[in-house]
Amino acid sequence: MKRQFCLLLGLLFTGIGILGAVLPVLPSTCFFIIAAYYFGMSSDRLESWMLHHPRIGPTIISWRRHKAIPRLGKIMACVGMGVSALIIAISAAPLFVKIGCFLALIASAAYVLTRPTLEDLLRQARAHSRVDLSQE
Repeated sequence: MKRQFCLLLGLLFTGIGILGAVLPVLPSTCFFIIAAYYFGMSSDRLESWMLHHPRIGPTIISWRRHKAIPRLGKIMACVGMGVSALIIAISAAPLFVKIGCFLALIASAAYVLTRPTLEDLLRQARAHSRVDLSQE
């Protein structure tokens, strides 16, 4: 039962990720990462497909290994959240809905911005792997 539920969640999040790839106001990467997590508990074949996919696989693998977000991903996420905030601000939504959305966007931006930047982690790893022969 748990395996089927995880498979269903993996398929659901994959579908949302696909929507996010074509809709500018919806992210895709986070949903693909979540889908891969659920496929890891339910379907080796679908997890492998996601990990080997040329467009989304490297990002999922990077997240699993480093829990880091590429710099461009951070920029795009923050720009998308900023655009969403502007749309919400000019919408006719009730004030309590706007406040709730703004709080969710602020929390999401804080999460994204406090994750390590992938390029910085890779640069640090390369710097630590070099041996300084001049001091020997």
